[in-house]
Amino acid sequence: MIRLFKVKEKQRELAKNANGGSPIKKQSAGELRLHKDISELNLPKSCSISFPNGKDDLMNFEVSIRPDEGYYFGGTFLFSFQVSPIYPHEAPKVKCKTKVYHPNIDLEGNVCLNILREDWKPVLNINTVIYGLYHLFTEPNYEDPLNHDAAAVLRDNPKMFESNVKRAMYGGYVGQTYFPRCM
Repeated sequence: MIRLFKVKEKQRELAKNANGGSPIKKQSAGELRLHKDISELNLPKSCSISFPNGKDDLMNFEVSIRPDEGYYFGGTFLFSFQVSPIYPHEAPKVKCKTKVYHPNIDLEGNVCLNILREDWKPVLNINTVIYGLYHLFTEPNYEDPLNHDAAAVLRDNPKMFESNVKRAMYGGYVGQTYFPRCM
């Protein structure tokens, strides 16, 4: 047993000397799982993933969603993902970087999606989260809102909601709030 530890120690030392510095950083279980999730992504054509910090930083990435139906058809919405080292035991932190008039996304970009909160389970993956976000744009939900004003308009006057969404997506005011163009 003691010899096994000495062999491992010798291997680390050789690796350190071979690289001219410290040994290669060992990936956390979360990084390994995320690498697997990303390699198995099966995104719809209207979604894409990018790594603004380079492929070496898998734990922080962006997803662009361009709905091809519904109220948000034609818009482009950017989300940032921050993944914890203990992923999948903790859901990724997701923020909408595009200011959007939506009942389930507030003006600060916080997203109300059950699988990012109380319904998260380690069996879920990044693909599931992206499909969940996409679904928010095809079927906005006024029953579990973050933006209560948008939810009330969707519930009480869907035509007015559609008009507000279009105005916001083309770059304009809805009430006192300005939305930059996202078409």
